[in-house]
Amino acid sequence: MTVPSHDARIYDTRICRLGEGPLWHPRRGQLFWFDILGGRLLSRSPAGEDLSWLFPEMVSAAGWVDDDHLLIASERALFVFDLETGNRTDLAALEADDPLTRSNDGRADPWGGFWIGTMAKTGAPGHGAIYRWYGGRLERLRGGMGIPNAICFAPDRSAAWYADTSDAVIWRQPLDAAGWPEGAPQVFVDLRPEGIHPDGAVVDAEGCLWNARWGAGQVVRYSPEGKVIDSIALPVAQTTCPAFGGTDLKSLYVTSAADGDTSPDAGLTWLVADMAVTGLPEPRVVLPRVALSRVVLAQEMPEAGR
Repeated sequence: MTVPSHDARIYDTRICRLGEGPLWHPRRGQLFWFDILGGRLLSRSPAGEDLSWLFPEMVSAAGWVDDDHLLIASERALFVFDLETGNRTDLAALEADDPLTRSNDGRADPWGGFWIGTMAKTGAPGHGAIYRWYGGRLERLRGGMGIPNAICFAPDRSAAWYADTSDAVIWRQPLDAAGWPEGAPQVFVDLRPEGIHPDGAVVDAEGCLWNARWGAGQVVRYSPEGKVIDSIALPVAQTTCPAFGGTDLKSLYVTSAADGDTSPDAGLTWLVADMAVTGLPEPRVVLPRVALSRVVLAQEMPEAGR
C-alpha cells in the first residue's frame, strides 16, 4: 500500500463505484461529487450531514448556476437541477440518440460556458468527444477520442487543458477571446512511455495543473511548462479527480473508484488540508435568458422540469 503524503485523510466514507466530478460550490461552501455508475450526486452539509440525490441515468459532472441550482451532465442530457426541490429542467440533449455512450469529465469555463466529455460506456476507443455548451447551444469541439478527462482552464483564459485517458496524453488547447478553440491542440504531457493514464484535473492559482493518475494512486502537480513539481500519494489505486475547496481554497478533495481496485478504502473521497497553494474559485454557469425562464417556470410548476 502506498503511504499517503500531504496528510491525506478520508473525507467521506461512502463507497463510489466510480467517484468523479468534485465541485466546490463557492456560495454554499459545500462540496458536490458523483458516483457515475451509481447514478448519484453526493454532498455533505456544512454540519456534516450526508446528502445524496439519485437519478435514473448516469450523471458525471456539474457547474454551479446560483445558490440552489447546478448544471448537471448525464448520459443523455445537460440539465439544471434544483438542490432544494429536486426539480430538473433539461437544456440540451447530449448524444441522446446513442445508447452506447455517456458523459464523463466536465467543468464550467471562465466565460460562463460548460465543457463536457463523452465516452463509450465500455471504454472502447474512438467514441469519445468534447462539447461546449455556451449561449444556449451545444457545439462539438473534438471527436474520435477514447476517454476525455482533465478539462480545466488557465487563469488568464489563454488555454484549456484536457486529457485522453486511454491515449495517455494531456493536451493544451489555445482559446480565443470568447473561449473557443483557436488553432490546433498541443501536447502538454505525453505519458505513453511511462504507461500512466491521466484522469481528472484542476488548475491552481499559480496556473499549475493537478492531475489524478488512474491506477497509480497519485495526484501530480505540473508546472505551466508540463514539468512535475509535486505529487500526492493516496492509499487507493483508482484516483479519479481533484478539486480545490474550503473557505480559503487550500483544501484539495480527491475522488476515487472502487471498481477495479481491491484497496480497503477504494471508492472513498479524500481530503488534503492546508495545501501550500491556493485553488481558483469555480466560475458559475451563465444561463441565457430563454433557458433561465424555463428554470423559473420549473420552479413555479414542479412537474414542468421532470
